[in-house]
Amino acid sequence: MRPLYASAVVIALIGLTVRVSADEPKKDDKTKESDVVAKLLGSWEVTKADQEALVGMTITFKKEGKFTAAKEGMPDAEGTYKIDENGKLITTEVTPNGEVSDSDTIKKLTSDVMELENKDGKATSLKRKK
Repeated sequence: MRPLYASAVVIALIGLTVRVSADEPKKDDKTKESDVVAKLLGSWEVTKADQEALVGMTITFKKEGKFTAAKEGMPDAEGTYKIDENGKLITTEVTPNGEVSDSDTIKKLTSDVMELENKDGKATSLKRKK
């Protein structure tokens, strides 16, 4: 009876260990996230968008996880950004009506070009400002 009890305890501990290690983010995931953030940093100009009002807007991503967005004739916006575990760009903007969050899939990100797609399938193309 004791060997059976001991085996059950060992199996339970192995299961717990596997579960804990699966919940911890992998170092590779953190490296990928930091690589994406490194490429995002700086100012980008919206060159093409399914939402025409965005064309000409300048979005600046800063190191501390903050961004600003500005376009002539529109009020400036600021907020925070992060890359989630699925590699999506999550932005949160503080407005007079509260916080507004958005999630965009990064379709392409190079040193000069970024292409995003929002949850409704609307595309936005940006070019790094020099």
